[in-house]
Amino acid sequence: MSRMAPHQNRHPADLRALIRGKKLDIKSTSGMAAGYKQANIVILPKNLANDFEAFCHANSGPLPLLYRSQPGEWACPKLTKDSDIRTDCPQYCVFECGNFTGNITSLMANSREFEDMVTFYLGCSFSFEEILKQAGIPVRNLEQNCNVSMYKTSVQCFGVGRFQCNLVVSMRPVPEGKLEAVTQATHPAHDSHGAPVHIGHPGLIGVEDLSRPDYGDAVELGQGNVPVFWACGVTGLEAVKSCKPALAFTHSPGCMFVSDCAVGESAAAGSPDPTDTPHTFCISQQPLHFSLASSAAVQSIRALETLIGVDPGERGIKALFVPDELLKACLSLSHAASVLITTGFPTHFNHNPPEETDGPPGAIAMAAMLQALGKQVAIVTDHRALEMNRRIIEDAVEEGVLKNPVPVLSFQGKGERSALHFLCHEGDPFTPRYDHLVAIERAGMAADGNYYNMRKVNIKHLVDPIDALFTAASTIPGISTTGIGDGGNELGMGKVKDEVRKHIPNGGIIACDVAADFVITAGVSNWGGYAVACALHTLHHCPVHQRYLRKALGPPPLAHTGPWTSSLPSVCKEKKLLAILVKYGIRSGKTGNLGMEVDGLPFHDTHSSMIQSLLDITVQPLGTA
Repeated sequence: MSRMAPHQNRHPADLRALIRGKKLDIKSTSGMAAGYKQANIVILPKNLANDFEAFCHANSGPLPLLYRSQPGEWACPKLTKDSDIRTDCPQYCVFECGNFTGNITSLMANSREFEDMVTFYLGCSFSFEEILKQAGIPVRNLEQNCNVSMYKTSVQCFGVGRFQCNLVVSMRPVPEGKLEAVTQATHPAHDSHGAPVHIGHPGLIGVEDLSRPDYGDAVELGQGNVPVFWACGVTGLEAVKSCKPALAFTHSPGCMFVSDCAVGESAAAGSPDPTDTPHTFCISQQPLHFSLASSAAVQSIRALETLIGVDPGERGIKALFVPDELLKACLSLSHAASVLITTGFPTHFNHNPPEETDGPPGAIAMAAMLQALGKQVAIVTDHRALEMNRRIIEDAVEEGVLKNPVPVLSFQGKGERSALHFLCHEGDPFTPRYDHLVAIERAGMAADGNYYNMRKVNIKHLVDPIDALFTAASTIPGISTTGIGDGGNELGMGKVKDEVRKHIPNGGIIACDVAADFVITAGVSNWGGYAVACALHTLHHCPVHQRYLRKALGPPPLAHTGPWTSSLPSVCKEKKLLAILVKYGIRSGKTGNLGMEVDGLPFHDTHSSMIQSLLDITVQPLGTA
């Protein structure tokens, strides 16, 4: 039984009376007045009130505004029938010129200054604790008889005027099997911070040591628990510090104002939209990282994955399919700031160039969307094909297939640490240049160290050891990898090499031995690249995912404006790009024909129909697929 339990079912008015009469010696109101909203408090001079209100609206995740008082108003009629903010928090913080000068248990001595001050009541995560318990989710700080853990992060809030500070988060350990439940339970609670803003390794948001919280108490994780972080109202305290008013007050972290409003009382009218329900996916083990997407976005991306999974070559690729790899890969790419793409399969060893038309179009389609999303993108390929690929990129920009050039690099693997130095600044694994590597229709090394086309011909003499980058990336925390293929001999498909050996013709010899974190299987590899571009577009328009990406800070991106839709692959653009490849002598993979076909399939109507079908899924409003 926790120390909060005796006050769990006490009515808020009775609890406030006890606090006002100094009859409770408590450090935290967590677990008290279960089912009622609690509030963070910020009290500022009235000349700063408008800017702070704008700051709250711009950062509604940590600072959901429940009520703004009039100057000198100590009651809160919207939240209570009888309250006095000067006495009804267990403890207050005092700030002078932005400096913390101490804790006090009453503001009555400051009543004169209070006349020219405005009080802000801001939602608090303590409000949803009862919801968690009803959903079968343990609340570890209550079990451990302590305050919740709160941490300053490296994430900047959206600044307004003199209010410029970083986000503060609260952390609750949650069993991994309950992550989806905790996300869905808190998602509707917009006035109590809503869904988590980060799940997984604390270092990803600049929290170095969970055992040393900046506010509150250290809460032990326990076996099988994952740290889950919510935006926290103590961000308001940091905002007060940054603004440096002559005098200001806040609640003491954990010592909240308890309202008379039941949780959910002011929820938006109508039933919740089931297409808006968040789902949780693990996108990295090193470091541990989870991401969120809505039901509508998940449904749309799964439809893309199903569409590209057809097997026009009848190779048996359905056996290589791993569900939700497209979704997880694209969630990871959405979090990435810098992406390295590789392609190039020199299957036509008797021709110059030996490359095929499958791979480069998919790579360029992904690069176009990643650029539109503001990410740094580069392509790495074989040194012998470097200049040709640079000219292809130039032509793609000139034809409007790409808006901006993509740097084209080579890697020849000279030296034991060459891969590490290529991927990381000065070879330091803690400062990677890239967050994600993508291979699409890139020749992959087999178990015997050779590279084979589908006909078992060894083409090792034409392939630079770019596999070494993927192997090195698997040892570098923070770099994820994706392989896209249509036969099992492509880089990254080592993740499904056992299935390749069992189900793909010549699989026992040609199977790639190098695994990627995510493997996307498509009937034609280009289709996989198009699907990645489409899925990234879908995630960009998913409110659940975008809120999680921006940590519930700042305004959401505009829904359907900007360069994103125009950066999707289209029949017109892909036709232009295929013509560019033919111009440089690049041939169809299966037939060796120099013409408008890929893998022996004509551009019209096979590839053009696939592109249009992918677009049809992508550009319709989420939730209507």
